[in-house]
Amino acid sequence: MPIFREKAEAIFSRAAFAGDLGIRFRDAGPGWCESVLEIKPKHLQQDGYVHAGVQATIADHTAGGGAGTLAAEGDLVLTVEFKINFLRPALGERLLCRASVLRQGKTLQVAESEVYAERDGIRKMVAKAMVTLALVPAASR
Repeated sequence: MPIFREKAEAIFSRAAFAGDLGIRFRDAGPGWCESVLEIKPKHLQQDGYVHAGVQATIADHTAGGGAGTLAAEGDLVLTVEFKINFLRPALGERLLCRASVLRQGKTLQVAESEVYAERDGIRKMVAKAMVTLALVPAASR
């Protein structure tokens, strides 16, 4: 399974915005990806919870990593749509995200991402996203 991991790691290594936020690749396999974010004050909104934009970014980017594990060599995966539900306020030391591809088509993939906040060793799901990603063949660019 190293090729799947390498594909997802490459997506994370080239993503400056996700890297600036502190989102890090954790693991991947065929059709799935995991990431982690150590929560810092810059990630919080005005009431002390992890900002919705941070949660949306980790959910979206991790879905891209999962979709990327199934893409052909040189192809891109680009988000075309996503919906996210925030289930509870996100508090804790870190966010963990796991994304899985639910449907792989020729031009589109549909993935789901689950975002967990970890606090004092206890994980609680704080958000769930559905992400639609387009496959952009290398030959068309």
